[in-house]
Amino acid sequence: MTARRERIKFQGFGGTELAGKVELPAGPIRGAAVFAHCFTCSSDVAAAARISVALAEAGIAVMRFDFTGLGASDGDFADTNFSTNVADLVAASAFMCDRYEAPGLLIGHSLGGAAVLAAAPEVDSVKAVVTIGAPAEPSHVENLLSGGIEALQADGEATVDIGGRPFQLKAQLLDDLRRRTIDQCVANLGAALLVMHSPVDNIVGVENAAQIYQVARHPKSFIALDGADHLLSKRRDSDFAASMIRAWVERYLDEAQQPSSTSGEGVVVSETGQGKFLNQVVAGRHRLLMDEPVSVGGYDAGPNPYELLAAALGGCTSMTMRMYAEHKKIPLERAEVEVRHATTHCEDCETSASGSTPKMDEWTRVLHLTGDLTDEQRAGLVRIADRCPVHLTLERSSRVVTEVSDGKTTA
Repeated sequence: MTARRERIKFQGFGGTELAGKVELPAGPIRGAAVFAHCFTCSSDVAAAARISVALAEAGIAVMRFDFTGLGASDGDFADTNFSTNVADLVAASAFMCDRYEAPGLLIGHSLGGAAVLAAAPEVDSVKAVVTIGAPAEPSHVENLLSGGIEALQADGEATVDIGGRPFQLKAQLLDDLRRRTIDQCVANLGAALLVMHSPVDNIVGVENAAQIYQVARHPKSFIALDGADHLLSKRRDSDFAASMIRAWVERYLDEAQQPSSTSGEGVVVSETGQGKFLNQVVAGRHRLLMDEPVSVGGYDAGPNPYELLAAALGGCTSMTMRMYAEHKKIPLERAEVEVRHATTHCEDCETSASGSTPKMDEWTRVLHLTGDLTDEQRAGLVRIADRCPVHLTLERSSRVVTEVSDGKTTA
């Protein structure tokens, strides 16, 4: 299922306009998340983008945004600190709730991990929190400022090199980092916690993960990002993190509201409210999507109606041959059915009232049969394929009865 992206702007701490992106599922939204990036990074850092897209493909709408003064967001970075980052996160969660869905998941990378731990108790909808390479204390950031701490303390403001880039900082950042502690936040998190950390992280040591995990209450989990660097710069590492988050968060997601039949029977198809054509199909306890291609205005998030009909014919054919092979002890190893659909002119049919040549639907099946089969056995499988119930239904004339919700019936 292909994710889609929307660019957004919202008011952060102090009314500053912040910029971000929301990765949206092609189908129904099953849950929502907010992603907090690392210190001095932006929402476009590769790991944040890859993890957000992967979660959107699993049905989770993910918002990632630039903190005040970073990336495309307004404001002066020198006026920010850990507390303003937490306030920006709370504002982002409120925007997500108003615009899309209340976030049940917060994800934070590096200092963003410490920020989501501090913000989670302030966001009522949060049920799960994920930290990636997070420091146990915000003051850990001082290790990145070793060349500028003296100047900050002496002058109250200084230009500090962080990761090869100059940043104008004020002494209030140090004061705030030193004053904030997340131990109490972790202890009273009130949400499930997944701690992810690389054992070879040389920016934020893995002992930070141990401290966070020890303070946290259950339910809590730890996943080692073996061999990964702090920024998860290798695709395989960010992809692994994304797959683990997808699997872990499943138990904390509320299932999207499912349509139900008033009779409890049959198949229910309903619009999702997203896109022009996207529909959700409910067949018993099974769920799937039906859509149209992008070329006609759909999201291509699922097969179109005729492809589903072709699948029904192919599936019924394969199942019928399998039942026959089991009954007749035929060594059929594998059956594969390729189905193509076309509308062709029917020269032999009765002409329509307009006098034009009528058309009919033509379904072409190609049977791929694997196994040590004799010619007689193969012929028997072909014969029984023509007796599959869906095949017979398509060849018979059908009658569709339409009922409306008030009980009136139209034949």
